[in-house]
Amino acid sequence: MENQNALTAQDVADLLKIAKNTVYELIKRGEINSYKVGRKIRFTLGDVEDYIARSKNIQPGAQVPSGQRSLVERPQAQEADWEARRQPKSNQEAPAGNFVICGQDIMLDVLSNYVEHHPYGGPALRSYIGSYNSLTALYFGDIQVASAHLWDGDTGQYNVPYVRRLLPGIRAVIIHLTNRMQGFYVAKGNPKNITTWADLKRQDITMINREKGAGSRVLLDEHLRLLGIYGSSIKGYSRESQSHFTAASTVARGGADVAVGSEKVARQVDGIDFIPLQKERYELVVRKEDMGMPQIQAMLEILRSEAFRMEFMGIGGYDISEMGNIVAET
Repeated sequence: MENQNALTAQDVADLLKIAKNTVYELIKRGEINSYKVGRKIRFTLGDVEDYIARSKNIQPGAQVPSGQRSLVERPQAQEADWEARRQPKSNQEAPAGNFVICGQDIMLDVLSNYVEHHPYGGPALRSYIGSYNSLTALYFGDIQVASAHLWDGDTGQYNVPYVRRLLPGIRAVIIHLTNRMQGFYVAKGNPKNITTWADLKRQDITMINREKGAGSRVLLDEHLRLLGIYGSSIKGYSRESQSHFTAASTVARGGADVAVGSEKVARQVDGIDFIPLQKERYELVVRKEDMGMPQIQAMLEILRSEAFRMEFMGIGGYDISEMGNIVAET
């Protein structure tokens, strides 16, 4: 009898937001583990989580020829209708070396694609790591654009306190990307009536956590700190998932009662409800001295363009009213 928790190729494609054919290509390349049940290919949730974890270990500074990027680095969203793609490149060349945008939201995949095809943009690589590690990578000069959605419980402020702490001595610019709603993933109908952060300490509730450094993990930990709750006292706290999709899927399949994540993903995973808790600010951080780089100027122009905004007009879970605004300089 086939394992009811087995994932099909379509399930994996839905979780990773890629085409089903790309899943088969990943198998051929040996980039994702799978097994067969008769003639059918199946996956475990652990296979998907391992693939995501390995993809996050790509070194942003590695030299990767444009035509030889792995499937992990290729933007997974559809190419947008950007007029400049039909025009010849400007004579102004991008600076030598890689230009890396760091973060996990699909908006960044689309953004990197736009930058790559902008008249004065150029190749834009992607690094799929969480907010905390993204800022430290910017501090060490491994990337050029970090993304962050880190909430500080003492000030109630997003990102600015962390930029000041994690980029000491570096003048930085924070550029708004979107507002998103964070909350709980729970089973359909919310059978255990999980509605507040304090509910997580109940003995009848098991959670699945995000990895250390992820914005959702920081949000959880800050609220637990303010409530005087130790994470070690919560069932499932030490079990980590590498993405919103795998966390939501685990709840949907009965592997946990609750997880913290974004509303957008909740709309894409069957079998769960979303309990909204807090609106978060998802923002980009660059060094101020890099603001004159052609790719960063191209990025600002793209973020403020109607064409880019239209990509996300019909997608639930994004508030793009402030997109492209410079919200702080440190």
